[in-house]
Amino acid sequence: MAKLQGKIAWVTGAGTGIGEAVALALADEGAEIVLTGRRREPLEEVAARITAAGGRAHVQPADLMVASQVQGVADFIAATLGKLDIVVANAGLNLGEREWARLSMANADQLLGGNLSSAFYTVIATLPLLRAGGGGQIIVTASMAGRFISGLSGPGYTAAKHGVVAMCHTINMEECVNGIRCTAVLPGEVATPILDKRPIPVSAEDRAKMVQSEDVGDLIRYIACLPAHVVINEVMICPTWNRGYVAALGRKI
Repeated sequence: MAKLQGKIAWVTGAGTGIGEAVALALADEGAEIVLTGRRREPLEEVAARITAAGGRAHVQPADLMVASQVQGVADFIAATLGKLDIVVANAGLNLGEREWARLSMANADQLLGGNLSSAFYTVIATLPLLRAGGGGQIIVTASMAGRFISGLSGPGYTAAKHGVVAMCHTINMEECVNGIRCTAVLPGEVATPILDKRPIPVSAEDRAKMVQSEDVGDLIRYIACLPAHVVINEVMICPTWNRGYVAALGRKI
């Protein structure tokens, strides 16, 4: 029997990349999936793949940077599905104009809103549902930039992801007594569309050596299937051919 049969999972940023892979992996394990992202069309495509494989999916587009829209999806889950077991707060973004010399107020709002506020809104909206159900899981896609500081990701993204990691640990500190556990997933370089925002283009050869979305999807599937008395507070997943390590060795990458 599928390990997540009968579970309801909400995945944000579910239309592409890691979110898409997570949604498909959790559905393959038997979970009923609520798919959220800003664009309906890619969400519908993911939903069609889930239903074609015999699963159940619900498309709920929303801008995760708008608190009322996040709450609207949580209200849909409560009214239509009656419970929530797993939350995967995956939505995030980065910009090409990421250095301090190029940042604007508007860009800062995008970076902090898309990576930190969106996660906070998702958690605030879903904690009452998880508490009412006697517990559950929150899994948040953070980043290696949330643990280590470098110039690669830019100050806005780095600051926001540090906030996300801290948020995850505070959830465990306060909500463990309610049976709620939170995992911060910290990927290194992953071959997703967000790479297209890099100031220096990333070649197809380099992308092939990176962690793939499906790898992160499988990791999150594993976390979601852990027994209720176990939590992985924080986990990193990185490519073996780590470009940072290789550069430090003085090799051409």
